[in-house]
Amino acid sequence: MKIDFIGDVHGCLPELLELFHELGYEMKDNLPVHSDNRKPLFIGDLTDRGPDSIGVIELVYRLTEAGMGFYVPGNHCDKLYRYLLGNNVQVKHGLETTVAELQACEPNKRRKLTNMFMQLYKKAPLYKQLPEINAIAAHAGIKESLIGKEGNKVKSFVLYGDTTGEMDELGRPVRRDWAKHYHGDDWIIYGHTPVMEARIMHHTINIDTGCVFGNKLTACRFPERTLYSVPSQQPFVEEKFRSFD
Repeated sequence: MKIDFIGDVHGCLPELLELFHELGYEMKDNLPVHSDNRKPLFIGDLTDRGPDSIGVIELVYRLTEAGMGFYVPGNHCDKLYRYLLGNNVQVKHGLETTVAELQACEPNKRRKLTNMFMQLYKKAPLYKQLPEINAIAAHAGIKESLIGKEGNKVKSFVLYGDTTGEMDELGRPVRRDWAKHYHGDDWIIYGHTPVMEARIMHHTINIDTGCVFGNKLTACRFPERTLYSVPSQQPFVEEKFRSFD
């Protein structure tokens, strides 16, 4: 098994297509195909904030339906799903951009896109174990004691991280640095927390390099464990990035 894990895209379709080119994929029937039978695995947060969330949804849906790629959901995906179900969610923190894109579509297209995303989300595992390459994909990571388990506690961790329930001075959830205490044999490939450079800590790799905040979009190739990035086309927003001791 040869997998290219791709970090939080957040609607940045031009950068995603450029990253596929950088990784050696060729577009055939508007889908990226690799001559070495590699497959992309998206680690969540496909939508919100970027310029073309709809385009990203369509591409990832078609890849997964064709068996040519994999996807695990992120917290933004979960919120969009709940919005599309008709739940009372706050349309902010980026969701408003995806909602605006959907509302700009004519009704039949909007229904089709809604069904696409809901099918994509419902079919996705909360996190994906890949024993062939000794790796696990989880949007915000997963600690050793939760691997192989399901339930609300697991869902909260893989979507939002190891949160304390408190907020920092910028109004962001305070998260514990779970990766610092991870000592498992499986490599955990995750995103969720934007960092300027992919962060490797023990057997964990954070590949959310904040493309939607103007830095870059990153992929991690397995089993080689090599990193590939393309520069963002979005404005740079320094305060969105986290640093670790």
